[in-house]
Amino acid sequence: MPDSPNPIAWMDRDDILGVIFHPRSEDSPNRAARPAQELSIPVVSNVTVGARFHAAGKEDPVILFFHGNGEIVADYDPIAGFYTKRKVSFLPVDYRGYGRSKGTPTVTTMLQDAGTVFEFARGWLARNGYTGRLLVMGRSLGSASALEVASSHPDRVAGLIIDSGFAHVVPLLQRLGAELTPEDIRHKDALHQTDKIRSYKGPTLIIHGAMDQIIPFQDARDLFAASASPSKKLLTIPDGDHNNLMLVGYNDYMAAVSNIAKQTTHQPERIRAG
Repeated sequence: MPDSPNPIAWMDRDDILGVIFHPRSEDSPNRAARPAQELSIPVVSNVTVGARFHAAGKEDPVILFFHGNGEIVADYDPIAGFYTKRKVSFLPVDYRGYGRSKGTPTVTTMLQDAGTVFEFARGWLARNGYTGRLLVMGRSLGSASALEVASSHPDRVAGLIIDSGFAHVVPLLQRLGAELTPEDIRHKDALHQTDKIRSYKGPTLIIHGAMDQIIPFQDARDLFAASASPSKKLLTIPDGDHNNLMLVGYNDYMAAVSNIAKQTTHQPERIRAG
């Protein structure tokens, strides 16, 4: 039997999607103290995903951020100021079905949309006069989207940040309670997370909690070992679990993010209007 044209289609089964995605709407928008620009990004016909741009200066670096599976863009309104006060613009983006987005999330569309979102962000930033370096960042599930973008556009991504990311998808699905078939289990690295990080040689920062019970710290070690970047850092938050890294490691966390955002060792293709 020939291989499926979509090797990750098995993860789009309803039983697996039910443990991966936990979408919720933005019923009561939580606005940040400082104004943010609302964006609706078209990903396919009649489907848009929501985003919110928290601006620093026109020439400051920009972080395109993919969040975790139980979060929405609005959750990051109170956090955005941590970035902008360090002169880093912050652009969190939702998945289909999350926040103000339309559609239904699947693993396949999540990865496809990541590239579309990246291209849109570059164009929108250029048209609006933002010329700073563009980094991608993914937290937890969002690490898959960030790695998809970095591996597909290595010459246009100024830096890669992974917060509580996973290296191996099947063990993660098992920990989340998915009932997998023997054939599913055979695809331990179906999303090729370690291969993708190996293909990106720009500045790379991996942040992980030593006490993470959802995605073990070993996943961070595996991603770090696979990274081919000559400028890579693994930041361990000793008391950190999966959801409290900023709370217990704020100073180290934001210092590391600020440092990679402002590195100039990797000069990607510039953002240009047109």
